Amino acid sequence: MDSATEGNGAVASNFPSIPTKPYQRPNYAQIHQSPLPIKIYPLPAFIPQNPLSVLRIAYAVLSQCTSSSRSHDNPYKAYYSAADRSVHVTDPLAIRALWEKGFFGKGSLSRSEPNWFVGERRRLGIDNAETAEEYTRRRREERRQFKEERARQERMAIEERLNKEKRLAVGELQNGIVFSSNESEDATQRSTSSKVLSQTPIRQSPADSNAMENKEHLQLSPEEAFFLVYGLNMLEIVDPDTGLVNSATSLLRLFRGNSYFPPISYSSFQPDDPFLLRYVTYHHFRSLGWVVRSGIKFAVDFLLYNRGPAFTHAEFAIILLPSYSHPEWENSTFASLKGGERSWWWFHSLNRVQSHVKKTLVCVYIDVPPPSKDISRFGEDANIGSFLKHYRVREFVFKRWIANRSRD
Repeated sequence: MDSATEGNGAVASNFPSIPTKPYQRPNYAQIHQSPLPIKIYPLPAFIPQNPLSVLRIAYAVLSQCTSSSRSHDNPYKAYYSAADRSVHVTDPLAIRALWEKGFFGKGSLSRSEPNWFVGERRRLGIDNAETAEEYTRRRREERRQFKEERARQERMAIEERLNKEKRLAVGELQNGIVFSSNESEDATQRSTSSKVLSQTPIRQSPADSNAMENKEHLQLSPEEAFFLVYGLNMLEIVDPDTGLVNSATSLLRLFRGNSYFPPISYSSFQPDDPFLLRYVTYHHFRSLGWVVRSGIKFAVDFLLYNRGPAFTHAEFAIILLPSYSHPEWENSTFASLKGGERSWWWFHSLNRVQSHVKKTLVCVYIDVPPPSKDISRFGEDANIGSFLKHYRVREFVFKRWIANRSRD
């Protein structure tokens, strides 16, 4: 008997196998317990029937004022890349903190969570830790093999039944060629053994494992980066040429100009710049407690997660629609060119895509202020908060009406 096969036909590989620990789902509730990269100190509940609850709240406030603990740690460092128009974070500690506390950004070499380095070490045999993507891929492969095996057994059962019926009707064939069913099983085993040998990971020498470098960085969209800089004061974007930290006003100009292709100059800014519309929407839903992610995969602007992509799928798909409802826009040809109405088939085609992936389409209308309110008319010390207050966000849920499912 061949040494590569056992008596029952199973494949016995001579190559040393890497010990693999069974995948245990991480405790995401503990890992992502902080919704934002800041420390939050909740106050005790106020009970109107209990006057002593006021003293508890006062004691909590005074203790926080006198303690040395802070809500904001040192800001993380990043730099803006004009090549891909995103903000890069290269510090490993900052990458994990921004992802675990708010799901900010994506890995440059990963689909979402920056875990390329862990997967690469496992592929080279340095580490036996299994990532969530590998666990999902392995589970899908097991389901596919189960379906193939079930289909093969059903096909063999049908062939066996047909052969029995044929023997009963015609009788035993004389001088015929009988094909054994073991031939197909042997072919399946040979293909399986070749697949197992091809998927066997290659171990790396200890010298190469020590010299392995993490080449992945975290990519932040301009909206995420500006929210961390202006909204939370937890990020500093450094100019790679001068080494100086960019202010929030200079970053606003940079992101507004680079939201066009090709980039436009400072004198050509408009109140409905793509970056302004996207950031107003991003800030609006972040302030409501949603985790906002890019929706380019589903042909929308944003996706809204209840707690984050590690817990559930996105519930809502956001599409941005500028609205020029201010009286100063009535006589403007600029608003008539950019504020055209959408056709009904555009809405239905977009909503059909979202219904197919079980998401609810939300049309977000943003009331654009007139050019006289634009912050670009002011200097470096302009108040960004007072300027953003001129934008108004209106939400409309758009659902597909189906007669069979919408009966009384």
